[in-house]
Amino acid sequence: MPGLRPLRHHSLDLRHLIQDVPDFPKPGILFRDISPLLRDPDGWDEVMRQLGDLCTEFKPDLIVGIESRGFIVGTALATTRKIGFVPVRKPGKLPGDVLGIDYSLEYGSDRLEIHADALQGHPRVLMVDDLLATGGTARATVELIEQAGGDLVGCGFVIELADLGGRQQLPVEIPVKSLIIYS
Repeated sequence: MPGLRPLRHHSLDLRHLIQDVPDFPKPGILFRDISPLLRDPDGWDEVMRQLGDLCTEFKPDLIVGIESRGFIVGTALATTRKIGFVPVRKPGKLPGDVLGIDYSLEYGSDRLEIHADALQGHPRVLMVDDLLATGGTARATVELIEQAGGDLVGCGFVIELADLGGRQQLPVEIPVKSLIIYS
């Protein structure tokens, strides 16, 4: 219609939808909880819009999400973008043949697994999760994606705790986008 201007989409401030939970899961830890963000349809839509921009830029064939909140982020993004989703899980959770990687954590070790045939044909992969902290789990997932035959084109996180140095654990040539950065 003449005289009407197209609506402009303004980014919604997501930070106010993150709840700070002191001393969780143990004393001295400040947990950044995305539950309020998940309950807010406009906030969640903004997360999908911003992560969707990564899909437009990097053109992944698949989204890989890390257990467990990465499943929430990843399946929603994959559904929105009409591409496939692949879970990376803790040990013993996937049926059939799996590839696994053991990795070190601040206090101990853990293991992640992916279906052995999930990334056949070298698909372009965008890895997503809710949080980038120390980077150990993200780095292990990058290695697992490569081991499974995927071509990692980028990483997307809802929250990054920059002071913990997780970004430095990821390959420098891989673009990393975090929607909310705490420093």
